[in-house]
Amino acid sequence: MPKLPAQHQFFDLSDYGRPIAIRIAQALQKTRFTPVHVTLAFVASGLLAVYCILNEYYLAAICFLILKSILDAADGELARLKNRPSYTGRFLDSVSDIILNLLIVLSIWYVTGGAVWLAILAFIGLELQGTLYNYYYSILRSRHQGDTTSRIFETKIPIAYEGEKQQHVTFLFRLYQFFYGGFDRVIYAMDRDASKAKNFPKWLMTAVSTFGLGFQLLLIGLMLVLGLAAYILPFFLVYSAFILVFIGLRRLINHENLLP
Repeated sequence: MPKLPAQHQFFDLSDYGRPIAIRIAQALQKTRFTPVHVTLAFVASGLLAVYCILNEYYLAAICFLILKSILDAADGELARLKNRPSYTGRFLDSVSDIILNLLIVLSIWYVTGGAVWLAILAFIGLELQGTLYNYYYSILRSRHQGDTTSRIFETKIPIAYEGEKQQHVTFLFRLYQFFYGGFDRVIYAMDRDASKAKNFPKWLMTAVSTFGLGFQLLLIGLMLVLGLAAYILPFFLVYSAFILVFIGLRRLINHENLLP
């Protein structure tokens, strides 16, 4: 099930695993496996990738990073096929992503012997990139009646769906706010009028999709395999400058003031 109506879909570079994810979800649709089970499977795959990075098994690492991205898409697909929306799954997915991202960054820092400040800044850059991508994508999904699993910004504790416990939703929401709240506020401060924009060209969204987690993990895996591990953290730190480029392009396209 697409996240956007066909006429508004764009080529999403971070979503390369979606076709396989759909097949996995279809295979699990009539089984006892739930979307949360799939989320836990991508957590396991991410942890195996971290283990492989720490031991410099880079070919295996890229395989687990790609598998993690595929399963990350499959849990949402399964939720839609089973018609079982879940805030527990929504927030567990996001919290798991950011923890795994931190572990992946730290594992790269460990094997390359770089400066810890570089690892911290690269991690912040990675998360800000992903936040801008999700911000623009959520605006499109909300505007064009696509998938509504994610809101533009998560600011209030949602009421649990039938079949899930409110205490689980509340706990995971607070974790989500702890990990992502600061990144959301920074991106909103940088482009607070994005939700009012009339035009998000498909080419711009394709460019911004390089900030998506799937593409980030694929790029990390490729750089590991190509012997460029020492350049991964500096690259993502420098690439964060494109946050300003993409925001500037969006404003220019919509004839807005280029200054914040």
